[in-house]
Amino acid sequence: MGTEHFDDKAATWDDDPDKARQAQDVARAVASAVPTDGATRLLEYGAGTGLVTQALIGRVGPVTLADNSPGMREVLQVKVASGILPRDARVWDLDLETQPVPSERFDLVVSSMVMHHVTQLDVVLAAFAELLEPGGHLCIADLDREDGSFHSHDFGGHHGFDRQELVTALGAAGLAEVTTADCTTISKEGTAYPVFLATARRP
Repeated sequence: MGTEHFDDKAATWDDDPDKARQAQDVARAVASAVPTDGATRLLEYGAGTGLVTQALIGRVGPVTLADNSPGMREVLQVKVASGILPRDARVWDLDLETQPVPSERFDLVVSSMVMHHVTQLDVVLAAFAELLEPGGHLCIADLDREDGSFHSHDFGGHHGFDRQELVTALGAAGLAEVTTADCTTISKEGTAYPVFLATARRP
């Protein structure tokens, strides 16, 4: 997916307190839905400025943050250097629609408000399954199906997801124990858009 919109927004992304609230809500939902501890190897895909990972610090172990936006990765590097994110956190340039799946494996893969931007959903979900250790968990937070009003900029992705359709797609990717639950809401111009959390496990 293109990065120009996010490159432009990266430097001021964290200035919006609602983004921190949303990230805290997602992190709480993740921590409630799947087991984590200080040894849990976390990959946040489409990490942006790393707000969800920041909210998970203390609940997980080694952290890898992946984003294909140079602007977002620059913010992530600054946060790592300043200690806002763990000093041993790694920042990856990764787009699973166009790049090979890395050989490393993780106990937890998290994606927040990313998948509706992904055009080849089946490709990325299969890549997530491959990135997980057997028994590892995937957590996807994203929009419920909406009428297309959420994005004011040029947008070629999904207008949210039907939960059952995503459950089916996760199963087709080889993942098991798929569940969905309400997670948070995002308010834009007076409209509240519900966000769900889908969780799955690699058998």
